[in-house]
Amino acid sequence: MHDVDSAATVPDPQADPFGSLEREVRVLIRRAHSTSAQMARLVHPELDASAYPLLAHIAMHPGTRGSDLAAHFGVGRATVSRQLSRLSELGLVHRETDPEDTRGQRITLTDDGASRFRRARDARVAMLEGALSQWEKSDVAALARLLNLYSTDVVTWLGSQQAATMLSAADARAAR
Repeated sequence: MHDVDSAATVPDPQADPFGSLEREVRVLIRRAHSTSAQMARLVHPELDASAYPLLAHIAMHPGTRGSDLAAHFGVGRATVSRQLSRLSELGLVHRETDPEDTRGQRITLTDDGASRFRRARDARVAMLEGALSQWEKSDVAALARLLNLYSTDVVTWLGSQQAATMLSAADARAAR
């Protein structure tokens, strides 16, 4: 199935930059979601599609805690705990008690997990290099920078909206 908008419904980036951005993000997410299972299978044939980003974060931040993962990805701790249990069962991550707070665990990739993740990441980078081979490297760098800025700003905004919602709810309870 292709996610193709007719020319009449594709927002003009000059006339409707936010509508155009919404469409491109929507299509990007859909396409990324459809390849997530393939990326996960490159790591391990029994790996769930949502695990690849967890592995990537753990690879970049060895010793991270489950609560940090939950906050970073905007999901509940129970969700992350289930995912980490599966990654541990597959021998991809190692969990040990945090010496600074024995209630938490520090998570690292096992040697096998690190090796498998690197192979999958290298395959993804090679795919991007092939798909964008006609692009100037400066354009690829600009896209990476802008996507990072987008992600950072959206997460910050969502966090402020969540805080505002919580404050409004607290104010409403206090007014009763």
